[in-house]
Amino acid sequence: MAIQTVEETRQEQAAGDTMVITNPLSGEPAGEVKRFGEGDVIAAVEKARRAQPAWAALPYRERARIAKRFHNRLLDRRDDLIEVIRAESGKSRRDAFVEVFAVTAAARYYAYNGARHIRPQRAKPAIPLRNRTRIVYQPVGVVGIVGAWNFPFILTIGDAIPALLAGNGVVIKPASIAPLSALWARETLVEAGLPPDLLQIATGSGREIGDALIDHVDCLMFTGSTKVGREVAQRAARRLIPYSMELGGKNAMLVLADANLDHAAVGAVEGAFNNSGQVCINWERVYVEAPVYDDFMERLTRRTNELRLGPDASFEVDLGSLVNEEQAALTDTHVRDALSKGATLIAGGRRRPDLGPCFYEPTILADVTPEMRVFSEETFGPVLSVYRVESPQEAIRQANDSRYGLHHGVFTRDRRQGERVARQLEAGIVCVNDTYVSWAAMDAPMGGLKESGVGRRHGPEGIRKYTEAKTIVVNQTGYQIGTYKTALSFSPFLERALTFLLRIWQYVPFIR
Repeated sequence: MAIQTVEETRQEQAAGDTMVITNPLSGEPAGEVKRFGEGDVIAAVEKARRAQPAWAALPYRERARIAKRFHNRLLDRRDDLIEVIRAESGKSRRDAFVEVFAVTAAARYYAYNGARHIRPQRAKPAIPLRNRTRIVYQPVGVVGIVGAWNFPFILTIGDAIPALLAGNGVVIKPASIAPLSALWARETLVEAGLPPDLLQIATGSGREIGDALIDHVDCLMFTGSTKVGREVAQRAARRLIPYSMELGGKNAMLVLADANLDHAAVGAVEGAFNNSGQVCINWERVYVEAPVYDDFMERLTRRTNELRLGPDASFEVDLGSLVNEEQAALTDTHVRDALSKGATLIAGGRRRPDLGPCFYEPTILADVTPEMRVFSEETFGPVLSVYRVESPQEAIRQANDSRYGLHHGVFTRDRRQGERVARQLEAGIVCVNDTYVSWAAMDAPMGGLKESGVGRRHGPEGIRKYTEAKTIVVNQTGYQIGTYKTALSFSPFLERALTFLLRIWQYVPFIR
């Protein structure tokens, strides 16, 4: 088994021991990086492992100071970073800035809040007064992070920040077609004071180095497809190392009959087409109650047709390019397949070679049926299918009829109804009258149900998953429980006494 997903497509070109990274906006080279082999990965893990104990021995506040300096450097140098991200991924300036915003938010949140999530905690003892019980969180050692190309900065450095602050060493394998922002970030972190060996970037194909990474790290964070996630989980399970994964999605948005339709239309466009549809939490399905279907479609179509595509970094461009030819071809294949089987094209539906090699118009489809690939397969491109439903219950049922469960949304003027519907939707994240802003709620867990993943990002879970919880129990007396006739002796009196205590403990608030 080797990690190989659409993220690892052959857009990179071999040049001896290096890879040429291609700019999807122009098709021109964007940079050249080392092609790691298995031995290089093992050496990188060992470097991080040697540096980790001294790092873990530092007080959290010392580690946090580096994260704070990194935070400020990101803001000061955002123009440089935006250009790096655009060069490797083809994003618009807006979508590249989203990455800057997200990683800056992660650095701020964990620098100021991470310590309270992993500081020692008291726990109720088995026997009150006799014992003191504490939970301590210790770093796992070296964390391996496998990032994805759709957010090459968030899904590498954004995951590395809590791992580092928890006291770990980190080895990142970024997507082979988009490693430049991770390399830029490592240099910036070292400038901010991070020990150079503590964070390693292993650039190369997952097919060639993925197994070596899994086989030598102590914990794994993976972002990618569900298919590859299963293979990665199996290999990690053979070593019994912990792992966390964010995988595929076929996310749904519900528009109820009482929704503010202008707001819902803007939300649908924002939640479906940002980053040219290449977002794990983007909506690919919209279920609209019949009484407002036509009005909603008119607003949605108008808003979609207003979007501005282009290759430049100006504030006059809304959408950039898809990441490579393969992703553009897959998007077009899904659209052509649907149209050939009876779907109706409402907007878009074309490649735009006049703008660049991988541009695709934001597309709306209606009359989509189960035999079409776009009905249930994740497109991961700017394609939105809209369905008419007769009731909220039908919308909930259809939204839940998926093997995925990552991010759903519901639009309604009745916020209480929105929350009731949200509780019935089978997803790890549900927004009411909002879109992908859920990823910015750093204090709340983010992750999927069903085949959309295992584990969570953000909040307490986002840093504790990079630690091992250890329970320490202290006997504060000099005595063991027994009759002392022998070391293991017991008696009817002792059994009755313990039974009595068990009966009354349930009524004592500070014990039960």
